[in-house]
Amino acid sequence: MKKKTNIFLLTGLFSVASLGMAGCSGSRESMKHEPTVPAAYRGTPQVVPVAAERSVTAKLPYKSFFTDSALQALIDTSLVNNLDLQVAVKNIDFAQQAFNAAKLGTLPAVTAGIQDIRSYSSDNGVKKTPQEYIASLSASWELDIWGKIRSKSESLLASSLKTQEVAKAVRTRLVADVATGYYNLLMLDEQLAVSRKNLALADTTLKMIQLQYAAGLVNGLAIKQQEAVRESIAASIPLLEQNIAVQENALSTLCGKMPGTIVRNHTLFNAKVTDNVSVGVPALMLQNRPDVRAAELVVRGAYADVDEAGATFYPSLVVTAQGGVSALKSSDWFSVPGSLFGVLQGSLLQPLFQRGQLNANYEQSKIKQEQAELAFRQSVLKAVAEVSDALVRLEKVKAQENLAEERVATLQKAVDHAGMLFQSGMATYLEVIVVQGNALAAELVLADLRRQHLVSMAELYRAVGGGWL
Repeated sequence: MKKKTNIFLLTGLFSVASLGMAGCSGSRESMKHEPTVPAAYRGTPQVVPVAAERSVTAKLPYKSFFTDSALQALIDTSLVNNLDLQVAVKNIDFAQQAFNAAKLGTLPAVTAGIQDIRSYSSDNGVKKTPQEYIASLSASWELDIWGKIRSKSESLLASSLKTQEVAKAVRTRLVADVATGYYNLLMLDEQLAVSRKNLALADTTLKMIQLQYAAGLVNGLAIKQQEAVRESIAASIPLLEQNIAVQENALSTLCGKMPGTIVRNHTLFNAKVTDNVSVGVPALMLQNRPDVRAAELVVRGAYADVDEAGATFYPSLVVTAQGGVSALKSSDWFSVPGSLFGVLQGSLLQPLFQRGQLNANYEQSKIKQEQAELAFRQSVLKAVAEVSDALVRLEKVKAQENLAEERVATLQKAVDHAGMLFQSGMATYLEVIVVQGNALAAELVLADLRRQHLVSMAELYRAVGGGWL
């Protein structure tokens, strides 16, 4: 049996490198600049007790928050068919493959090969030496003494987890966008119904004025003015119908399907609004918001990258083993043990001068780590601000909506009174026109405020994390 053994262990370099092991192993630090958050969001009257955390909006599935079955069906469809979300899911698969490969980094790399070696020499003529047939199995294993492979695996794990959080953020945004589009559609339906109702009222008023004109009680100017009012209302109806079709098309696109009609189960004012929301405390942002969690994972990956870059300054210990059969004839491969051979080799390679590239990589990784920390702090600030904005917006929109409801009720009574007074000759046609115009404008404003109320709820749900824990 043939056996060749070459073991090269650079013991001097190994001893020197061992002195620096402690410095490498302790490179991992905690975050230098931990984000500070307030005790409560602006717009919340008090901090939510710990016992009430289960009812926090961020932990509610969207089907518990949005109870309209038609809206739930739209959201379900969008979460399956939306193309942006599908891209995000593919990014998860891509990152997972990289991490799966990194997990195997501490295992030996094994290759198999067959060689047919033919050598020629020349001494005033070509001479052919005997052929040699070799079949071998080789294994190469880098010992992860300094944690370089482990750090790379940790970095790729953080990257894989980050893509999952990004996909959650896409889902959260998608749910809010679908809900917003649906509520816009309900508002347009309500405005269209109001416009058609007021068009019918304008027709009735026009007939009354025409009768009074025939009786000589008003002049032709009254008829022309009422006709102009009627035409203005009629002209708004095609625009509203156009906006409804455009909004339906937009919702269809979000749901990943061709443009078509969107089913609605409720009218705008029958849509359920949940006002007794619980948003928890800002510290929960660190676990509720997918974008904040993704930014935190970027920091985690950046620390691992620093460790990996620091480990490149130390020696790489690689053990290589090769074994197989070698013979001058392929038929002699199986003449064991005479055809067997084995090689074991160890190498310890210490980088000495790399034109400053190793140090540059290390310093750049530290800069990226600091950038990741700053981005994480910024994401926390943004998250807290968005929740605070949503809370304030919700509170003020509710106050405006209450006042608008009172104004609409008052103007509707005024329209009824004006009609009766006009018929009895105690009010002019101008007064009737003004009251009807004010009532129409107030109803359109109320519909928009109701939409803002519903949209504010959807935006608050997104801002606190969207239930994708």
